[in-house]
Amino acid sequence: MALLQWFSLPVALACLLGSAGCAGPVGSVAANGPPAYQVDASWPQPLPNRWILGQVSGVATGPDDHVWVLQRPASLTEDEAGATARPPQGACCLPAPPVLEFAPDGRLVRSWGGPGAGYDWPGNEHGVHVDAKGFVWITGNGNNDGQILKFTREGRFLMQIGKTGPQTINADLTRLGRPAAVEVDAAANEVYVADGYQNRRVIVFDADTGAYKRHWGAYGRAPVDDKVESRRTVPPTQAQLQNFGTPVHCVRVAQDGLVYVCDRLNNRVQVFHKDGSFVREFMVQPETTSNGSVWDIVLSRDPGQQWLLLADGRNNQIWTIDRATGAVAGSIGRPGRYAGEFHWVHDLAIDSRGNLYAGEVDTGKRVQKFVRR
Repeated sequence: MALLQWFSLPVALACLLGSAGCAGPVGSVAANGPPAYQVDASWPQPLPNRWILGQVSGVATGPDDHVWVLQRPASLTEDEAGATARPPQGACCLPAPPVLEFAPDGRLVRSWGGPGAGYDWPGNEHGVHVDAKGFVWITGNGNNDGQILKFTREGRFLMQIGKTGPQTINADLTRLGRPAAVEVDAAANEVYVADGYQNRRVIVFDADTGAYKRHWGAYGRAPVDDKVESRRTVPPTQAQLQNFGTPVHCVRVAQDGLVYVCDRLNNRVQVFHKDGSFVREFMVQPETTSNGSVWDIVLSRDPGQQWLLLADGRNNQIWTIDRATGAVAGSIGRPGRYAGEFHWVHDLAIDSRGNLYAGEVDTGKRVQKFVRR
């Protein structure tokens, strides 16, 4: 069971330092219980054309419940893409295109992506989001990536926000800093960016024009450029907790207007109003070192969005969290290679029926479906 609690900063520090009053989660799980899931090992259906997936860095669902996968062709090893060698090293395999759209039954519907005219394709693919209008948003965290891209579902380029080139600072409004993820708030027609692997901020733009709206850092303050320490400590220092670590790895907007931000290396989620004002925070597996515990979040599809499902890529589990109380109600999976297990679970999506989709990076290189029971 994860140690998780709604925190103010002083309470967070006290708990991480071992206060006896912080032995477990606050609150109780609702009587109707958390959602239960079972892996569907037959999903997706086999890819055509001898294609193979690399690292699945992004997964999203569209308004029609189609599932979108963003994968990294360049992450394939020499033997995984042996058919591309000249002469071929074997019959298998060829890299799949970066963007793939699957029907709910796992059939591949279309695929596209990669460099093209009028835009800068990311140096390293990272996140994908499909908004309520069916537009597809792409992020990248390559060394020079400072842009997000907007396409039609057929792959026609529509808009680029930001630009590639040398990284700058959090105050720069002309570019992003290796952005990790995006989410469009349909009600306000705004796109939120988790920015990112270089910057330490959430930044918001108009979803049609790309015009800048606002940005903020940890606790709703102005983000700070100084790297306090290059490596997170356990517990984090007071200085580290004042700022987002890098990466700022996800941003999700709930139906009630709360904005959830993944502060991955600080092992925490911070919650804001849409204007950037701070609401609260909670820690997840705060003893986690290395690349952190808070990788991605999706909200359940019940009317009140009672549950948060949180990908913990270091401990390779998905935590089910009661959104109102902060109580951990359960978990999905464990570290491993079998169906239903994870290696570097990186990104999550959920469809209208509550089915869950999880992508894996590093050597995991797959997307899995978990059926809501």
